[in-house]
Amino acid sequence: MKITSLDRILLFITGLLAGYQIAIGIDKMDSTSIIAYTIAFGVILVAGLLLIILGFEALDSPIVVIISTIIPLTLSLGLVWQHLASFRSPYLLFTIIGFLAVTLTRSIPIQNKLPIITIAITHGIAGMTIFLLPLILSFQGKVNPLFSLVGIGGALIGVLGILLSFLKTGKPILSRDTIMRVFPILLLLTTALFVAGFKYG
Repeated sequence: MKITSLDRILLFITGLLAGYQIAIGIDKMDSTSIIAYTIAFGVILVAGLLLIILGFEALDSPIVVIISTIIPLTLSLGLVWQHLASFRSPYLLFTIIGFLAVTLTRSIPIQNKLPIITIAITHGIAGMTIFLLPLILSFQGKVNPLFSLVGIGGALIGVLGILLSFLKTGKPILSRDTIMRVFPILLLLTTALFVAGFKYG
């Protein structure tokens, strides 16, 4: 499916939001959280720019699965590091192991279901962390209720990541054209929810 002018506009706005979050939206945090959030939004920014330049064909690269794993892993790590101090070390270990496992199973030809299981577990844990933690913190009154927008964005990016991952494994949940049609909209909406949640939460 060929990228349209509207797609490029949506991706450009997404890049602007991600750039804003990197430059302004993650100050007044500890260094590890800032690094994690910077990586997450940096990947969103670079991915958007590459798609604008190269079109949806860039998503055909084998590295897409690995890149689509970096965003939820680093974003969830930033949230855990910022709000769940007692889980910092275990979650950092999970992030490292999860990323290495996805990278390894996507780099070596494996005919069994291990790559799919690895992706599902890694995306599942990271996605549920991004989705549930902001909602729980908002419900408990520990943060502004609008911080829950980060959780909603987490649900969307989880869906996006799973769609891309299964597309690359050759067992797509939706057709490629359908995924490409909704990709720029979902990415923009996800990024906007993240930015709004961090800013007003």
